[in-house]
Amino acid sequence: MKKETYITDYNCVTPLGFDVSSNWNHLIEEKSGIALHQVIENQQAFYASIINTEKLEEEFKNNFDRLDFTRLEKMFLLSLKPLVEKHEISEETAFILSTTKGNISLLKNQTELPEGVYLSKLAQKIADYFGFKTKPIVISNACVSGVMAIAVAKNMIQAGKYKDAFVIAGDEVSEFVISGFNSFQAIGTEPCKPYDKNRNGINIGEATAAAYVTSVLNKNEKFRFKILGDSAVNDANHISGPSRTGDGLYASIKNAMTEANVEPQQIDFISAHGTATIYNDEMEAIAFNRMELQNVPLNSMKGYYGHCLGASGLLESIISMESARHGMLIPSKNFEESGISQLLHIIMENKPAKIQYILKTASGFGGCNAAVVLEKC
Repeated sequence: MKKETYITDYNCVTPLGFDVSSNWNHLIEEKSGIALHQVIENQQAFYASIINTEKLEEEFKNNFDRLDFTRLEKMFLLSLKPLVEKHEISEETAFILSTTKGNISLLKNQTELPEGVYLSKLAQKIADYFGFKTKPIVISNACVSGVMAIAVAKNMIQAGKYKDAFVIAGDEVSEFVISGFNSFQAIGTEPCKPYDKNRNGINIGEATAAAYVTSVLNKNEKFRFKILGDSAVNDANHISGPSRTGDGLYASIKNAMTEANVEPQQIDFISAHGTATIYNDEMEAIAFNRMELQNVPLNSMKGYYGHCLGASGLLESIISMESARHGMLIPSKNFEESGISQLLHIIMENKPAKIQYILKTASGFGGCNAAVVLEKC
């Protein structure tokens, strides 16, 4: 019999706040972190969700003595510290880091590769600071990395490799990332509008998030969410575009729900990927309809946080769990008129609801798709 695995604690650092409660309070008020920013010299400002660096530095100095960390590393440390202070690190504790680009900003104006740009070195630096005893595990699979990190923690614990795990996920807005998405002509000219008729592209965002996953429960925990099922499937459609038929996402959802032993009518809420690009949103609508999930309340958090790359899956899972804890569905910001070919029940206003079963999905470059089913216990 498989060990049951639970998420019993989490935290996040975003433009909306440096802890979960401040993020939740801003979301309830439908505040967004997206604003105009000029990241690249001699280029026009564009809409993105970026953490105020001065506030970040101030918060970091209030919590840490050492200053020899990059901006992204400081974000990671701030998100993870509250969890490490409450949960013991042992020889059976995994440390899992999810990111797509890591310290890519270190490459600017460099002729040689700085050591810190390697993802393994980034993970080891964070792990060493907090005294983790096991070798860090790095998950870097485009935009599904955050969801996959949850799945890897679950599967490693169920396989008996570890007793518990700390999962962190993060990326920052950089010239490299912006230039890359610009080359695909994927960046929107206004705050993004997932699933909307007038959507015209993504907004890039930055954040870090952390979660504690365990197979051993104690009575002092304020909440727990069971990780019931997961799946990751690659449709191998295109380096930067998902399958138009939603095959990979459909298969991921089906596999995750089969493992979870949950029927479509039992799902209370879907936290979708919803990037506000033409093909992604349409593909998701097709996949959800194929799974008979079109009537389940659904949102995308991209209108609040932008697309936070390797952080998005974990951050959005955390917000989903907060929705379940507070019994409140958050609207999919900026959605007004449907721009997809098939029906979805897109949330348009704050709405009280009993949420027990959550489906979180993600899709990314290279044709990767992932899904996880969570149960509020």
